[in-house]
Formats: sequence, structure tokens, C-alpha cells
Amino acid sequence: MCTILLSIKPEYSERILSGEKKFEFRRKCASRSVNKILIYTSAPKMKVVGEVEVTDILKSTPSDLWNQTSPRAGISRKKFMEYFSQKECAYAYQLGKVTRFKKEKTLADYGIAKPPQSFIYID
Repeated sequence: MCTILLSIKPEYSERILSGEKKFEFRRKCASRSVNKILIYTSAPKMKVVGEVEVTDILKSTPSDLWNQTSPRAGISRKKFMEYFSQKECAYAYQLGKVTRFKKEKTLADYGIAKPPQSFIYID
């Protein structure tokens, strides 16, 4: 089991922190078993704002994944389909308990120089 750091747009990171968004969608999935995600909110904030437990990882076609996750996706169907355009496979981290950090952290606090394109292993 490991922790990864994901770069997430501010609107979606806020939905995760509020509990509205219960799935984080990705075109690629970590090869190691992930049990926790550090939430790095991209520009303009550019801070690690919290962490969330991963309860499951789903893999399917974009259409099937949308049907499984849409009530708690925290994203519109249009944006979801645009994100997975031309992709045969889609992944979703199912999110559990969320912790919002009282003191936001920088990437440097984790020894990271720049935000990852997709994700980075923390441990």
C-alpha cells in the first residue's frame, strides 16, 4: 500500500474536501496499490491541502465508468467524456475519509520540486 500525490484543479479539490466528489478520475493508474492520495491543488493556490483514503480502484470503459460513478462523480458528463475522449479504458479512485489540512503544505515539504503531470509516489 502506498500514498500518491495528485495534481487536482481547484474546483475539483474543493469538491473532494467537501465530500461532494467521491471519485477521482484518471487516464492512467498507479501500478502499486494505493491507499491514500495527497491532494495538491493546482494554480492559483498551488498547495497540498489535504489527503483522502482510497477505498477502491475502478477500471472500465469511459461509458461504463460514468454509469457506475455519476451520482457522486463531482463532474459533469460533458467534462468527463471530454477528459476520456479517444480512450478505451478509464480509471477511478473511489474516495473515502477526507482530511483537510489545518496548515496547507508546499511541494517542497515533500521534497518535490514541481507538480507531477499525472501522479508521484510519496511512499
